[in-house]
Amino acid sequence: MNLSETKSLAKPFSHIYVEDDALNYPLSKEILGRLKGSHIIKIKHYKDIFNRAGQDFLLQKQSRALILSVNRNEKIYPGARVCQSFGNDNFYYTSNIMNCIFDCEYCYLQGMYPSGNIVIFVNYDDYFSEIEKILAKHDMYICISYDTDLLAMENLTGFVDKWIRFTLSHPSLKIEIRTKSAFDTSCFPKCDRVIFAWTLSPEYIIERFEHFTPSLDSRINAVKKAIDGDYMVRLCFDPMIYVKDYKEIYKEFYEYVFSQIDGNKITDASLGLFRISSSYIKSMKKKRLTEISAYPYTCLEGVCQYEPKKSGEMLDFAGYEITKYISREKLFID
Repeated sequence: MNLSETKSLAKPFSHIYVEDDALNYPLSKEILGRLKGSHIIKIKHYKDIFNRAGQDFLLQKQSRALILSVNRNEKIYPGARVCQSFGNDNFYYTSNIMNCIFDCEYCYLQGMYPSGNIVIFVNYDDYFSEIEKILAKHDMYICISYDTDLLAMENLTGFVDKWIRFTLSHPSLKIEIRTKSAFDTSCFPKCDRVIFAWTLSPEYIIERFEHFTPSLDSRINAVKKAIDGDYMVRLCFDPMIYVKDYKEIYKEFYEYVFSQIDGNKITDASLGLFRISSSYIKSMKKKRLTEISAYPYTCLEGVCQYEPKKSGEMLDFAGYEITKYISREKLFID
């Protein structure tokens, strides 16, 4: 799925807010050229729109505004403790975009951000400059699609192509691009230090909780194209969501995925259960009370998760099923 294929949305980005400082950046001009007909409103700072009080998050998710901004703050962050580093040292994350074109009910972004609108930071060269300073000290593994789905926005921003070309010219850099999109990666240059990481979920979970996202078959087709194109591919079986009859649903799901995708051809896979910051879940409940936000989680050290017994049962079950198709060494479990 790319931006033009997002299902069930009103025309995206009928209104575009542009910071005065962002207006003359080449990427701003490219984006505005691709969204001709949108109403353009000049602003001083993205927070004047993104952080204002009284926003209707759910309404904004149905018809988003776009905000073009210059990121004047820190751009590269050390990897969070709840995130999987896949055995890599010097793990970092970043994002050129705040918020996501998709609307997954379990997503932490709705707990972190006050708005459903999307911010694009157009000064990507400044990100690259910061990375070069870090690379002068040591090698680096960085997740670049962290607070968004970068690949789902590629037709509008071209960020993924820019990142891959930057990585090609920096041998000690390795990047991961996490996505639920069905974007065809064959347009990108080859680089053996770029990992495309697809989040795969049972169709039952997609239809129930992952609004506006591509179907499982669409994602699988994108994975197969990437593998056929000799790209490195990671399958992400997370977050695993507890639902009634989860064993039947997920067992059938794993069987289907590996009937379509050769487990020997993927780089690795991840498995993890849904978990979230306790402060984010409180905010999520205020915006949208759902089966996921209303669940009676166990909260330990500021992280809400399924109770230990259930967590253990779910991980044991899923790990057993997945390792029928790939080696245990290829599976990273959170």
